[in-house]
Amino acid sequence: MDDSGSAVGAGPVAGTAHRLQRLAGWRRRGTAFAAGAVLTLALPPVYAFPALYLAFPVLVWMLAGAGDRRAAFGLGWWFGFGYFVVGLYWIGNALLTFAELHAWFLPLANFGLPAFLALFTGLATLIAGYGQSDVQRVLLLTAGWSGAEWLRGHVLTGLPWNLTGHAWVGSDALLQSASVVGIYGVGLMTVLSACTLALVAGAAKRRRWVAVFAAAAIPLAAWTGGALRLGAAAPVGEAAVDGVGLRIVQANIPQREKWRRQFQRRNLELHLRLSILDRPNWISHVIWPETAATFFLEESETARRRIAEVIPAGGALITGAPRRREKPFRIWNSVVALDGDGAVAATYDKSHLVPFGEYVPFGRYLPFVNIAGGGIGYSPGAGPRTLRLGNLPPVSPLICFEAIFPGAVLDPDDRPSWLLNLTNDAWYGATAGPHQHLAISRVRAAEEGLPFVRAAYTGISAVVDSYGRVVSKLGLGQRGVLDARLPAEGAGITPYSRYGDAAYLALIAVMLVTSVYLAGRDRRRDRT
Repeated sequence: MDDSGSAVGAGPVAGTAHRLQRLAGWRRRGTAFAAGAVLTLALPPVYAFPALYLAFPVLVWMLAGAGDRRAAFGLGWWFGFGYFVVGLYWIGNALLTFAELHAWFLPLANFGLPAFLALFTGLATLIAGYGQSDVQRVLLLTAGWSGAEWLRGHVLTGLPWNLTGHAWVGSDALLQSASVVGIYGVGLMTVLSACTLALVAGAAKRRRWVAVFAAAAIPLAAWTGGALRLGAAAPVGEAAVDGVGLRIVQANIPQREKWRRQFQRRNLELHLRLSILDRPNWISHVIWPETAATFFLEESETARRRIAEVIPAGGALITGAPRRREKPFRIWNSVVALDGDGAVAATYDKSHLVPFGEYVPFGRYLPFVNIAGGGIGYSPGAGPRTLRLGNLPPVSPLICFEAIFPGAVLDPDDRPSWLLNLTNDAWYGATAGPHQHLAISRVRAAEEGLPFVRAAYTGISAVVDSYGRVVSKLGLGQRGVLDARLPAEGAGITPYSRYGDAAYLALIAVMLVTSVYLAGRDRRRDRT
């Protein structure tokens, strides 16, 4: 294509670009949907990196054929619809856990939510539609897509899941970029690299080679910088906190049996048995996952005394459990820490609740029943906080999907030494969901430069060091324990932890300013 967007280049690539540009009707919508679906292959757990360089060039070439703003928005919406329908298919599995109650909600989860999220990708292509040349479209699509991902992570409590930057998590070296620009900045570099490859359809041979070089140079530079950073770090699993050994219990109890009263004692005894089974003497703390205690632990002295029997001397046991207050009645999804005497040493209440899972947005007006809250609905806590438990380094607890929000996993005024995520991914079964959740946890570790420990009810439990590298893990659907020493902190506070999204926003500004400059230059050239 030349700068006006018409296909004049030679060869099969230019021919493909020209045919995509001319698509109309259902062929255009279907191709956009399919390209978005292909893009999901680049994400965890597949990490098919080349999918980026297939999907985004198709989107750029099709943008050249968008006759007006409405067509540009529609193109992005169909692309995003395919991306989210395929990428978030696992959400429907949660509704099938109790299908007799929630199956009616399946179309809204599997198609309604993707239709809403696709509005953000439609916004990205609407912005890109203002570009009058291939290069401008690449720059505007990069800025628009990246900005839309940021909005998706914040609007209506946000859902920053399956961001394009997660495609780089498959490489420990590429992941290190998150320590500087955060996951949104990583996504911007990912999209810019993939979209730049679309310029190979241009007429000039020199320009085609420049496009290939630029597309390869971005991840190569990020990989080189990451490799150098890792080269200065201790080998995986070697640097650990003295005197702190963790036993993570993964009971792998089916979700349908988790909350039923007839299984309550059995489930508790299973957690207790796994807590002491063949336990080495260097274990100092025991960790159970989200709501492993399916009763009000603070109110049951008998249960706390029983749990105290499995707590290592001088240590503590950390578990998920509900908490409540009677007047006025409120219930929280919480973390409860018990000391060796069975006394409650600290608590943390989940602050970022799952819409329609733990509470119903605008519940007064919507006739829905939340799934995980048993029809009652949880109350939000005060936000991230740092807990101090004896000789355990200060920790920031996170419950379930609180771990997916960049820059919101710790109290910046009371910085912890590590992050702890108690989660229950049993709702999602053997799908991509738990794998994606683990990948997101690795990003948080790299961003903040802090170790990340993950206790999952049915997996994947894992210990991740401050560079986002997996030290050890217990696979999905396995019953057992994960014994590990707590990794030591890395090389201090990362640029991202110190400055947040500043570098990412600066990159967006560069994209926009460059695009405006090129548009002005083209207008001046046309007048001349």
